[in-house]
Formats: sequence, structure tokens, C-alpha cells
Amino acid sequence: MINAEKLKLQFPIFNQKTPSGLDLTYLDNGATCHKPQSVIDAISDFYSKGYSTVGRASYWPSSETTVAFREVRKLVTEFINAPSEDEVVFNFGTTDGINKIANTFLRPRLSAGDEVITTEMEHHANLLPWQQLCIEKGAKLSILPILDTGDLDYESFETLLNDRVKFVALTAVSNALGVKNDLKRICAIARKKNIPVFIDAAQSVSHDEVDVQDIDCDFLVFSGHKIYGPTGVGVLYAKKKWLDAMMPLSYGGGIVKEVQLQESTFVDGVARHEGGTPNIAGVLGLGAAIRFVQSIGMHEIHSYLMDITDYAKTKLNEMDGIKVLGNPVHQAPTLSFVMDGVHPHDLSTFLNEKGICIRAGHHCAQPLMKKLKVPATTRMSLAIYNTKADIDKLIEVLKETQAFLS
Repeated sequence: MINAEKLKLQFPIFNQKTPSGLDLTYLDNGATCHKPQSVIDAISDFYSKGYSTVGRASYWPSSETTVAFREVRKLVTEFINAPSEDEVVFNFGTTDGINKIANTFLRPRLSAGDEVITTEMEHHANLLPWQQLCIEKGAKLSILPILDTGDLDYESFETLLNDRVKFVALTAVSNALGVKNDLKRICAIARKKNIPVFIDAAQSVSHDEVDVQDIDCDFLVFSGHKIYGPTGVGVLYAKKKWLDAMMPLSYGGGIVKEVQLQESTFVDGVARHEGGTPNIAGVLGLGAAIRFVQSIGMHEIHSYLMDITDYAKTKLNEMDGIKVLGNPVHQAPTLSFVMDGVHPHDLSTFLNEKGICIRAGHHCAQPLMKKLKVPATTRMSLAIYNTKADIDKLIEVLKETQAFLS
């Protein structure tokens, strides 16, 4: 059983007051999560006690850091149930990973007349790279629509999946509506036609188990800062057959067998795709973050967050003048809503005055907002340090807002 109030003590940011002297209620975890002391210590200890580069020297700080760096790769491999450490690449985050796959995997394989499928609910980071590549290549970007509930129209997916489709890209969870997608179903359908599938797991990795073998996806990415780790670090999983066939994701030191002035040969494995000095502190911090969630248990995290999400959804639906957008079959701990007569930006400003951090806007999902026929929404997204008391506080202030702004 998770004791969120006790867990909250491990996060230093909650030991201070807001500028107006209030307790901080943070409900924007879909954007980024706060960091427990163990993650902060892992980063600080690296810089203060054992700073060095990795894989490039034999002196003791480098040797010890290299071992620790490799241990994190093994940890991530087990965390997402990848078949091999040779399929786990460290990068700078989800957006970085998406762009690298677009440029090094899909670009050489996409021609005029080909098609790429993505969905109507995507974050711009998982839309723009495919969109721009299709424009460049003269290919077609096909869009899988959503139903009124927010769920994907899976029957339409089978219709879209013709012989011209070369790639499918979709999110595991909508960052705006909290819709959980049936990834296994998508991958199974695409597999029948041998079409590679890319998964953006940034919004799911902190509360759902990620098993790339069970999903049977070809590519998957996530960011460290979404799972209580640092910014500037992420993971790109790719099946080994694709990594071995791809040119380096970026060129730099550490990726070569031999360099001559006119040509070079490259090493195999993940080193081929990690040119230059990596974000060592970030990787070590990511390792600490994964160990932190594992110490709690992903099943326990999931159960706890579903409980308080259901509580929040019930409380919001009980309010007059509030409309929760979407009613998916499977809901993640993210809810978007609108308040009659109050713009989301005004609402978030008012909530901030009460110590409540919540997101307002289009959430980098403008096509989805157009589908929903709203300019913006107010979004709450929950993490393991949130409680039902946080929800009650939000509801209380929402009622105050209605009285003040409506």
C-alpha cells in the first residue's frame, strides 16, 4: 500500500512553501515529475565524488563511472524487458529519439507515394517529424482518427494499413486526454504486413509497465524527466536488426572502427548510435529514478494512481459547469476539462494564486484540440506524491473560481 504523504517527504521541493506562503500542490506531472532525493544525490555524487568520462580511460574514476553507466543500461534493459542491452540506446529525450528514428531509419526507406500512419491525438513531437519527412519525400501522412470517447478507431486502422504504408507511429498514452492505447493490438495488426511500429512511451513509463517484447514494437522511446529522473536524458529502444542496419544516429567520437580522411567504418551495437560524450550525470540519475520506482513497485504505483484518478474524475463530473473531455476505455492519470465561461489560462492563473500547479493550453496537441472543438483545456496529471487531499483542494478552489470568474 502506497503512503503518498510519506513518499512526498523524499521530494525536497515539497519541503518549501510557494512564494505566497502556501503548500505546493503540483498537478502537472504529464509535463515533468519532481525528483526524489535519491536521484538528486546520484547526480551530485557523480560530479563531486567520481566525475570522469566513460569508456575512454583506464584511471579509477573513469573505470568506476563506466561500470556504473553500463549497469544503468542493464537496468533499463530489464525495466522495459528488452531482449538485449544491445537494443537500448541512451539519448537526450523522447523528442531527440523520435527525430533520430525519423532521420536515420525512415528517411532512407521512404519514397514518393509511400504512406506513414500516425494518430489524431499525438503530441507535436510525434507528429512534426513524420509530417515534415512526408512533405520532403512526397509521401502521404495518414491519420488514424479518434472516437468521441477519445479512444482510437481501431477498425479504421485496419482500413488504413494498405500496401503503401511503410511506418506506424503512435503514443502509448495521450498527453492531453490520458487515453491509453491498445499497443499490442496495433502492433499485431501491423505485424501481419511487416510494417514497423514506433511507440512514444513518454506519458506511460512512470505508471505502466513497459514490456517491449510483449508489445512487440520495433521502436520505443521515453524521457528520464517523466519518471522522476533528470532532464536531458532518455532511452531509445530498437530491435537489433534495425539498429545494426541503420547509420549512426549522430556522428562523433566513440562510434568508429577506423577513420580515414575520405571514409570511415563504424562499430556495431549501441555504441554505433551514441556518438560523443553522453549525458553521464543524466544516465546515472535515470538509473536512480528507475530504482526509486522499482522500490515502490510499478503494480502498486499503477493501482494507486488509478484509484486517485477515478476519485478525481468522479469529483470533477459532480461539478456543475465542468466538462471532462474524453471517456476512454482505459484512462491514464491525466484528465483534461473545461469550465463554462472561464478560459483555461485564466483558470490556471487563479489556481496558481492558491498554490496549485496545473497546465492550461493546447498541450502541444493542436490537431486534437481542433477535433474536440476547444481552443485549450485545463489538464491535471497525477504522480505518486499526489493524494486525494490534493484533489479535494483542487475541487474547492475550482468552486471558488466559478464564483469569482463566472
